[in-house]
Amino acid sequence: MEQAFWQDRPILVTGATGHIGGWLVKRLLGIHADVVCLVRDWVPQCDIIRTGLIKQVKIVQGDLRDLELLRRTLGEYEINTVFHLAAQSIVGTANRDPTATFDTNIRGTWSLLEACRVSPLIKQIVVASTDKVYGANEHLPYVEDMPLLAIFPHDVSKACAEMIVRSYVETYGLHVAVTRLPNIYGGGDLNWTRIIPGTIRSIIKNEQPVINSNGKFIRDYLYVEDAVDAHILLAEKLAENPDQQSQAFNVSSESYLTVLELVEHILKLMDSSLQPLVRDQSKNEILNQYLSAAKARKMLGWQPAYTMDEGLGRTIEWYKTFFSKLS
Repeated sequence: MEQAFWQDRPILVTGATGHIGGWLVKRLLGIHADVVCLVRDWVPQCDIIRTGLIKQVKIVQGDLRDLELLRRTLGEYEINTVFHLAAQSIVGTANRDPTATFDTNIRGTWSLLEACRVSPLIKQIVVASTDKVYGANEHLPYVEDMPLLAIFPHDVSKACAEMIVRSYVETYGLHVAVTRLPNIYGGGDLNWTRIIPGTIRSIIKNEQPVINSNGKFIRDYLYVEDAVDAHILLAEKLAENPDQQSQAFNVSSESYLTVLELVEHILKLMDSSLQPLVRDQSKNEILNQYLSAAKARKMLGWQPAYTMDEGLGRTIEWYKTFFSKLS
């Protein structure tokens, strides 16, 4: 990590109150970047507010779909680098309300890129996407040159956002790179419908952990600090060689587990004898999905710093501390 590159660098982070966004803001402050956060909703439980990091950044209150607000923000704060993490990212929510998901994830992306297009100071943009853009591709692991076969609302919204990115790269020469992420885990995620925080919370409360699927889905898991490092490294590589790096990169620890295997592993790490409840109720989800990170390793020199056990260990300790302070 090139600390001199980030020193006093004006950065815009969308999605700063989200899980990855909170960790990214913390890391950027640690390397002395000048951080501006676009915040739509004030969420007191999110990490940057709860820990007081919010006092160390500049806040722009508003909606990602507000083009004029984005133009003003980029101009007034003289932003050089943009990390676009804001999205409606919950599959179940997208299934219940697809139009809101499409509006946020698609319109929000083109609004931001259009604001960047007319801002002369923007040098690099990193956009977070998902492994779900590949859809139910029969070839595994996914590699970046596979077609995007998304079907379900959340997945389609992210695939559309990626197509918009490609349009702005090819048509206007915008320097944008995309990260395709698997399931991200780590402390600070208070969305208990997600399998890792939900399982850890259940065990801490001595309650039976719940698996909403049949437990047989194979998924790819990446510790949040590794995801943050990948975004920062990708922005640096964009600065070095913007035309070569303006493309999509899978980011993965290449740790593939069924959901049931993951829950059983967490139970073992926490010395719990509880047994999971398998509800088998999940709908509109891809059965098996996992990524190859060979391209990121080769072109970016990126690799995860944490094994699955190390990441889960740090995550479990975070939640134990979190819940101990609540009691």
